[in-house]
Amino acid sequence: MTLFYAPGASSMAPHIALHEIGVPFEARPVSFRRDENHTAEFLALNPEGKVPLLLIDGSPLTEVAAILFYLGGRFPEAGLWPQDLEAQARAVSWMSFIASAVHPARRQGLEHARKIYAIADAKLGAGWAVDAYGMADIHLFRLFWRFRNSLRPPPGEFPNLEAHYHRMMARPAVQKTIEVETAAGYELPA
Repeated sequence: MTLFYAPGASSMAPHIALHEIGVPFEARPVSFRRDENHTAEFLALNPEGKVPLLLIDGSPLTEVAAILFYLGGRFPEAGLWPQDLEAQARAVSWMSFIASAVHPARRQGLEHARKIYAIADAKLGAGWAVDAYGMADIHLFRLFWRFRNSLRPPPGEFPNLEAHYHRMMARPAVQKTIEVETAAGYELPA
């Protein structure tokens, strides 16, 4: 497997998941600044010119939720995707909410983003997104990580997301991913 990622972008979620699972994979950074996501080689793999892109035996898979779903199902021994049907539905519900509401919230202004993160904070509660740590937590973390580090909400505004953030930051796979992506260099705007 080969993961094409842009440091700090949404591709961070599958990057974390691959480190959690612990299988060998090649990580290939894509520079937005150098427009590497619009080269003929990259567009041949993903005509949208977006990351993440996961090559599985040469076949491309795109979109964060799809890649996380695939990795969770392909590597059930990692325990990142629930086996119970109801829990799976809750994980899909979270990932749909993250993709449709949380991810685009920043582009709609700070006040709108605050409202969406308040919903996510209440929905999350004091634990993990579903019954146990898993793919939905990884997906949620990446977006709150970006929001928290770029827009710096006041301490205590999102207590459940903050506690989740700190639990996530303590995970070796998260630390490893941040180390790798920091070394590659962040190019995202604040």
